[in-house]
Amino acid sequence: MKKHLLSIAVLSLLAAAAASSASAQENYQPSPEIVKAQEQFRENRFGIFIHWGIYSMYGQGEWALNYNGLTHEEYSKMAGGFYPADFDAAEWVSAVKAAGAKYICITTRHHDGFSMFDSKCTDYDIMDATPFRRDIIAELAAECERQDMPLHFYYSLIDWGRTDAPRGRTGQGTGRPEATDPDTYFDFMKCQLTELLTRYGNVGCIWFDGNWDHEEWEQPLDYRYDELYPLIHELQPGCLIGNNHHITPYPGENIQIFERDIPGENTAGWHSGGVSTTLPLETCQTMNGSWGYRMTDQNYKSVDELIRYLVSTAGRDANLLLNVGPQPDGNIPAAALERLAAMGEWLGTYGETIYGTRSTLVKPQPWGVTTHKDDRMWLHVFPADAFKAAADGQIYVPYKDGRKVASVTPYGSSDVKLAFKQYKEGLFITLPEDMPADVPDYIVEVTFR
Repeated sequence: MKKHLLSIAVLSLLAAAAASSASAQENYQPSPEIVKAQEQFRENRFGIFIHWGIYSMYGQGEWALNYNGLTHEEYSKMAGGFYPADFDAAEWVSAVKAAGAKYICITTRHHDGFSMFDSKCTDYDIMDATPFRRDIIAELAAECERQDMPLHFYYSLIDWGRTDAPRGRTGQGTGRPEATDPDTYFDFMKCQLTELLTRYGNVGCIWFDGNWDHEEWEQPLDYRYDELYPLIHELQPGCLIGNNHHITPYPGENIQIFERDIPGENTAGWHSGGVSTTLPLETCQTMNGSWGYRMTDQNYKSVDELIRYLVSTAGRDANLLLNVGPQPDGNIPAAALERLAAMGEWLGTYGETIYGTRSTLVKPQPWGVTTHKDDRMWLHVFPADAFKAAADGQIYVPYKDGRKVASVTPYGSSDVKLAFKQYKEGLFITLPEDMPADVPDYIVEVTFR
């Protein structure tokens, strides 16, 4: 039996990681490998999130176990029928590349506890509990390597099925008792993280989720990050760590995550921390209203909405991690593929104004946002907002960097000059009278001397 058994090699790795004290975490300084990975992460600007598991068979999203009055015992029987015959890692990665996305983050284990990889730490995984018996994560990792696509791993801190997992405020009706030996659960998580970081090649990021399950309690659960984080950085020194906990980043974390929110806005009402001025930022968002496949949710955002969302995140110095929820047969929904292809077409023309840019010169404005790189700054003007914000056809750009402006042109039309005036307090730019109103983003290029 392999369930809950740790090999001698894994135990030695865990012991080495445990030797890193909490005080060392508090004084954490990123390694050169992490700094380099952070720089590349910022440059990528656009990634694809994949939420996939046996919950796709219910067609009710990734929280089907929590919301449908199911016990874990009954829910887990679905694994016996999980056979995604159409899954093709090459098709997935090719679709992501065609969308102009620069990395993939996939759920290796969600809150239902099912592992989408061949784990020696449990039998409740893709190889032992399903007739499919193919390691989906291994196939995707191999294809990502072939197509030079960085791969990130989502990993849940919650488990609604394991009896040793600490109970939180979710998953209360799954029929499991209160945890009696949480130490075994943390050993299990460290065992799985060790597998993910030693068997699937280079991992760009470990993307944790679930800390919020205990945050509202008077005594929040200690998730032992002083053990988990050093373990990750020891196994892969260049692997970033992100944690979707909605609060100020902990020491040892290398990116800051915002769920369903552009940094600084908090329209979802979940984020209670500030916006880091040093860490790379990432916003995760759905195409429709669901993360996991939900057959009744056809309320997909339009291509224009998605492009504006991508631009809005870049204009706040953040990446967009846009989600798709594959069907139980292994296909990505057609509506999602159509939108990915359209975003790829747009980025094929305007990607220069997104990839590898920063947005620290000008804060978001009523008319839109800016990005910049080297001697150029791009104004991403949202026409509907600009028509309201412009006075006499002019928009104000509070640029105060000190460099003199050489020219202002519509993007891709260097022979067309736009009138501008530069003052100490910024720029006043006259938009063209024929600026189209039916585009998601009208881009103006500012070139500095």
